[in-house]
Amino acid sequence: MYALPNMDLWKGRTDSLIDKDEFRIHQIVKDNQTTSVNNTCGIIGFSCEEGVRRNKGRLGSKEAPNEIRKSLSSLSWHGQSADSLVDFGNIICENQKLEAAQAELGSHVEKILSKNLFPVILGGGHETFYGHYLGIRSSVGPNAKIGILNIDAHFDLRSYEDITSSGTMFKQILDNDHQAGYLPIGIQRYGNTKKLFDTATTLGCSWILEEELVDENSEENENKILNFINQHDYIILTLCMDVINASEAPGVSAPSSFGLSGKMVRQLIRKITSHTKTISFDICEVNPSLDCDNRTVKLAVNLINEVFMCVERR
Repeated sequence: MYALPNMDLWKGRTDSLIDKDEFRIHQIVKDNQTTSVNNTCGIIGFSCEEGVRRNKGRLGSKEAPNEIRKSLSSLSWHGQSADSLVDFGNIICENQKLEAAQAELGSHVEKILSKNLFPVILGGGHETFYGHYLGIRSSVGPNAKIGILNIDAHFDLRSYEDITSSGTMFKQILDNDHQAGYLPIGIQRYGNTKKLFDTATTLGCSWILEEELVDENSEENENKILNFINQHDYIILTLCMDVINASEAPGVSAPSSFGLSGKMVRQLIRKITSHTKTISFDICEVNPSLDCDNRTVKLAVNLINEVFMCVERR
């Protein structure tokens, strides 16, 4: 089900009504009826945790899109335009009809792209990504090479013979779209079975382990990511918040004891979204019901803002 944007969510401290250098994000965001030539990013939420439920994860991520909006609202705005962000509302998964909700998300992502906006999708469980992908594929056509960069502790390459979930979507895509490539970044060695590593190899994927994302390997990792980008026509970036250390991101379905730092993820986001081939972004697995002091939501908000800034500077 589609829900129109609720602009009442966008409220917060106001330092000035006229000086744009004092504006905050709630003063920047417009609803999808008031788009203009200065708009840069289109925001849409995916209020869904059905894929997490099917994957036997901890529930609560369906509340994330609106909680993220509330927390984004008071962040100071450092963009060039005071008319950069457009809210396109939420897709809500009803009656456990995940596939229908994913298809609906895809149609709205395609709509955002048709308006020459950069889609920023607020999940939801990581099943959000399949709907995100459907919209990109429909928009760019069947022959374009799509590269998927997934900042994540997990491969999410599980079998979907019985049912799809938040752990199957990349295998769904790679099995059926031979013009798609996949590079996960931040993989936890012991958070994935040997079978999943074997599946990734069989599907022709490479990956970057969490333990390899250290300063002495920075040039090698950057080259690996850049080479992957260069092999594709378009890049989709997806971030699963469980890739981040549990001390910084406790409010996720599957916390990581040895996860990446928020600063490392910020660095990756800056590099990837600054590249003109990157055409969309989603953030998934924020679970407000499991959060501590709103810590995970606040970190998510600051990472999303990095996307806004990088895309606008492009």
